[in-house]
Amino acid sequence: MTGRPLIGVSTYLESGARWGVWELEAALLPAGYPRLVQRAGGLAAMLPPDAPEHAAATVARLDGLVIAGGPDVEPVRYGAEPGPRTGPPARARDTWELALIEAALAARVPLLGVCRGMQLLNVALGGTLVQHIDGHAEVVGAFGGHPVKPVPGTLYASVVPEEMFVPTYHHQAVDRIGAGLTASAHAADGTVEALELPSGPGWVLGVQWHPEMGEDVRVMRALVEASGPV
Repeated sequence: MTGRPLIGVSTYLESGARWGVWELEAALLPAGYPRLVQRAGGLAAMLPPDAPEHAAATVARLDGLVIAGGPDVEPVRYGAEPGPRTGPPARARDTWELALIEAALAARVPLLGVCRGMQLLNVALGGTLVQHIDGHAEVVGAFGGHPVKPVPGTLYASVVPEEMFVPTYHHQAVDRIGAGLTASAHAADGTVEALELPSGPGWVLGVQWHPEMGEDVRVMRALVEASGPV
């Protein structure tokens, strides 16, 4: 491989997005994601929802994969009924991103899950979610923040060894941790803020916050470096 590692980032699929005179169905991604990939030394590629049988071929063309933040994971994916504060399902996206995660794990392609992406990684490996917690999305439509403390000896701690104040916006969280995963950072209230596979298929990390909304590039740079020479 030559040049910058190619990092695929999953996208939203919205029924009506507006730009200029247009309002159309759109595959979209907040600009913070590709900008963070670029700042970290990677080349960003958007991955709109597709048929799950194409996930392995898609991942085979990538050097690294990011599962982006977004709507709530449908509770049926982890054997639960939707709670009163769980958002509407994004079934096409759930199906596609679960297939991408499975393909990345099988192919040992470095994988970073962001917010929903971390939760989906947990669900893909048999874990469950708390459908609502307070204090991590205090104002609708506005990012907040809180400190996150790494667990010594973990992959995450090797990337960010100190306690960090991180940008956050979520109302769901990890409950039962999926098979093979371990918690590698926590919030002050005990919420799992990072998950990783300490032994297994390559470089795999999930973070509950939104690094694309901050200035610290270390988590994304670690993914890019794991994906190939920069």
